[in-house]
Amino acid sequence: MSNTHRRHQPLARDAMAYVLAGGRGSRLSDLTDRRAKPAVHFGGKARIIDFALSNALNSGIRRIGVATQYKAHSLIRHLQRGWNFFRSERNESFDILPASQRISENQWYEGTADAVYQNLDIIESYAPEYMVILAGDHIYKMDYELMLQQHVDSGADVTVGCLEVPRMEATGFGVMHVDANDTITAFVEKPADPPGIPGQPDMALASMGIYVFNTKLLARELRRDAALIGSNRDFGGDIVPYLVKNGKAVAHRFTSSCVRAESEREAYWRDVGTIDAYWQANIDLTDVIPPLDIYDNSWPLWSYQQVTSPAKFVHNEDGRRGSATSSLIAGGCIVSGSSLHRSLLFSNVRTHSFSSVTESVIMPGCEIGRGARVHRCVLDAGVNIPPDLVIGEDPLLDAQRFRVSEGGVCLVTQPMIDRLAL
Repeated sequence: MSNTHRRHQPLARDAMAYVLAGGRGSRLSDLTDRRAKPAVHFGGKARIIDFALSNALNSGIRRIGVATQYKAHSLIRHLQRGWNFFRSERNESFDILPASQRISENQWYEGTADAVYQNLDIIESYAPEYMVILAGDHIYKMDYELMLQQHVDSGADVTVGCLEVPRMEATGFGVMHVDANDTITAFVEKPADPPGIPGQPDMALASMGIYVFNTKLLARELRRDAALIGSNRDFGGDIVPYLVKNGKAVAHRFTSSCVRAESEREAYWRDVGTIDAYWQANIDLTDVIPPLDIYDNSWPLWSYQQVTSPAKFVHNEDGRRGSATSSLIAGGCIVSGSSLHRSLLFSNVRTHSFSSVTESVIMPGCEIGRGARVHRCVLDAGVNIPPDLVIGEDPLLDAQRFRVSEGGVCLVTQPMIDRLAL
């Protein structure tokens, strides 16, 4: 097939998305004691990784690989249940790629680049022309086809997805120093004084952890890096800086490919890597006009669809009325004589009479006992709140019993509840 004919087709058809989903996400504290960060529940019925995967699917990419490592069981189970619809006879593939010591019997994934290098034989067996490397732990909607088009049109060796952020807020990111054409002239990791954008001196371009390569060039660079003693085997630390110096690296601005429904005012991207950020991004969804529209059917959020009964609200007595305002309630929930406000209930949650839940994120299978009050909390899956327990109203007492974030959000797990009875 000629290159001219190819160019009239979506480039995504010749691309493979490779999602890096092995990270622990230690800043989420107890939420990642049992699961990797990409497997953490989000938005009432999804997992964090579903955003990157949905973006790839909606962009037209039909070959996807997911590299897993840290405590991957719940992530792998979710992927097997929710993402098993790809068919090889349609030239589709979905590979779950745990660290399997393919290179050496004692070598796990040593870095983000190594997580791709160790599976090069699998990637090359599919022969994709382009590779879209993705982080599996961010919340956003993006059309990767537009980034692929820029990559091809610019003749770049690597195209780096970038956020425009206030310059002094970029100190925790890898920051791109670019020229007037968005060619990257320097890559600086977590700089104390980030370089500004030409024409926008108060803004900086921060890396999103999204990269586009031609597959053959990527394979060559990964093999070169693997042979270097002292490399960290990392895209941001090794591969991209090398290509900035020795090739052509181009920045792709998120605003150029962000997918927004009519109601969405901003180019929404969130790193939900802390308890406060995770809580806020979920609670944002309860707004009348949320900054992220998960109801946008033109760019659907795909996930595992658990079979549940409809949510149920019972009792209609003064002081004992099953009600919810500004809240998202998933299937299988029973709100029995209790009140909910500005909260998210994942599937199969039970709230009993005279209890209240406000500004809280309640993960699947939780139970709120009779007369309990839960305010500004994140409840891990399966937590059973005893009757009459009050959480979120006494910061000093909460800090003695639970995990309290800098922003005053209580993270509650079942072991914390169990210790209360000792």
